Parts: sequence; structure tokens; C-alpha cells
Amino acid sequence: MSAIIIDGKQTAANYRNELKDKISNYNSQEVPVLAVVSVGDDPASKVYVRTKQKFAQEVGMGCEVIELADSIGENALLEIIDELNDNHHINGIIVQLPLPKHINTLKVLSHINPSKDVDGFTPYNTGLLSYNDPRGFISATPKGILELLKSTAVDLKGKHAVVIGRSNIVGKPIAMLLLNQDCTVTVTHSKTENLETIVKTADIVIAACGRAKMVKASWIKEGAIIIDVGINRVDGKLCGDVDFDEVKEKASFITPVPGGVGPMTVAMLLSNTFEAFCKQQDHHDCHCHHKNCKCH
Repeated sequence: MSAIIIDGKQTAANYRNELKDKISNYNSQEVPVLAVVSVGDDPASKVYVRTKQKFAQEVGMGCEVIELADSIGENALLEIIDELNDNHHINGIIVQLPLPKHINTLKVLSHINPSKDVDGFTPYNTGLLSYNDPRGFISATPKGILELLKSTAVDLKGKHAVVIGRSNIVGKPIAMLLLNQDCTVTVTHSKTENLETIVKTADIVIAACGRAKMVKASWIKEGAIIIDVGINRVDGKLCGDVDFDEVKEKASFITPVPGGVGPMTVAMLLSNTFEAFCKQQDHHDCHCHHKNCKCH
């Protein structure tokens, strides 16, 4: 029997509809505003930015895009982030990655006010995630993955989850998030020996390695849940890191590419922005470091 397809597109649409209602019913003359800082002319980044704009508008949220040349200096970029940090009308800030090589990505991300870090990439928010502290913002893609896993109604406690990939954007945060859900987590990567053997032991596989159709049916334990984070283009068509047609015959649940994790990432980003907006309404001057702050 083929796996049940986890429909990220529909699940994300449901979240956006709920968010639209929350925004329209919120007792404020203002609306949440997301600022997207886009550096350079990377075609994929431009597509992602337009998608964020489209769905922000759909839910009744503002989205300001700051487009910058890839020649911009690091200090100039930091000054722009300072302006956004100090702008009370901006509730969430994201910097579209990747950045040009002459810019220190960690330094830039660390410069974002944690209370506006709706991508959850600052050391402050990743630290809160490691402590399972609900005050922080969880990275949008891992947060979306968890929501998709929850949609299966499978009890995650005690399940062995194997994460393929150790990026700061997906691999590391989803590993911490799953640990916080009482999973037993193994993180693998390009240097892992006997990768196929390890994946075969997994109840849950999170494939985020950036290699098209690398994960085959022979790697998968019967009835495993497969979350495919990969976005690759082969012969002009999008595909994931999992060989979908093979693996769906062995898994119990599986996400497609496209239409799986991708739509959830944007939905969770908008959800984080609304959360930031709500917190900031009563604490306009707060940078979330005050001793008696209640904004979290």
C-alpha cells in the first residue's frame, strides 16, 4: 500500500486562513509588517521573496522588501538592519539567504533584534530553542516540519528520527525541535559512514541534504514517516532528496516536492510575524532584554 501523502500546500492554506481571521479580528488599527532584506539578484531568492509578498498580502499583513545590490558593504547592511530594528512599524525582519561571500552571514543575522527575528536564526533564539524555552521564535522550516509531523496524528515520543543534513537553517534546529518532542535523534551528514544503514533504523526521516533522489526505498524501514526538505531541479523538473516514486511504496507518510515542506515554511514565517506583532503592541520600546519584560 502506498504512503499517505502529507499535503503541505493544503495544510499551509489552512494556517493562512486562520491567520487571516486572527489579523482581521485583532483589536488594533495597525497590521503586522514583515521586512524582507534581499541582497543581490539570485533568481531563486527573488522567487522566494515574491512568494512571501503574495501570501503576506493574502492574510492582511504588510511586507516591505528592501532590495540591495550585491556590492553593498557589510557595515552599510548592518546600518539598514539597525533602522529596521528601531522602526516600531516593522514587526518582523528577515534577511534572505544566501548573502554575498564578502558579508559575514552570522554577524548580520546576529544583528537583528531577537524580538523581530521571525526567521529564528539569531543565536539568542536558537539558544532558547536548545533550552526548549517557548519565548523564542522557531525557524520557519523546522516549525513547519513539526506541524506536518503532527498532522499525521502519530505519537512522536520515543520515535527514532534520523536527520540527513546539519545546516543551521534546517538540520540542527529540527534536531533540537524533535529532541524537545521526546524523539531519539540521530544527525547525519556528508561525512557520515554507513549512512544507509543508519537511515534504515529510522521511524522518521528528515531529508535535508541537497542531493536529488539520494534516499532510495532500500534505505527505508517499512512504515517510516518521510519528510523531504530538498528542492532540486533535474531535467527541468523539481524533485526532493528522496526518490518519491520508490519510497512512497514503503513509507506510511511522505511529503511531496513540490507541495510539501515549502508552503509550510512561508506559513510559519507569517505566523511568527503575527506573534511578534502581538508581543510588540504592548511593548513598543522593548528589545526583550529588560529584566521585568513580559513581552514573551
